[in-house]
Amino acid sequence: MIVLQKDAKGTTYQDLIDVCFDICDQFHLVLRKDMGPLKSFDTFLKTIDSALITMKEESEWASTILGDGQTAMVYYYHTKDEKVKRIIKEKVTSLYEWEMPEHPEDLSFFKNGEVWLATTSHEEECYIFPGSEEETNRIMNIKGIAAAIEEDE
Repeated sequence: MIVLQKDAKGTTYQDLIDVCFDICDQFHLVLRKDMGPLKSFDTFLKTIDSALITMKEESEWASTILGDGQTAMVYYYHTKDEKVKRIIKEKVTSLYEWEMPEHPEDLSFFKNGEVWLATTSHEEECYIFPGSEEETNRIMNIKGIAAAIEEDE
């Protein structure tokens, strides 16, 4: 497991997104109903609609489990859309900017149905679960990345 030690910003963020889109087949963004009106996100969601797989109302996603019966709107997208990749790279300038109320939150990536990168933006936490040494090296060789490799327990 790789743990980011600080936010990936600027070109480091863009390079990380390139790697995620290359390795993974899906990503998700979350809209929390308890964090303000969701209508304001309609325009942005429409810009990435071409990659939408499904939207589910869930109490659990890659990085969070809500309590007290709360749910959020979790939007799942495929990564094989270059236009959507460009939008994800240009919408914000860092990984932890994916946070409500300005943006959907907790941008996370999946490979073959398994969490590959899980972000909790408001906690400034990101965990990456590479499936090979090659994937680990691709992450660790991103210029400016501040990350540590930790052994899974």
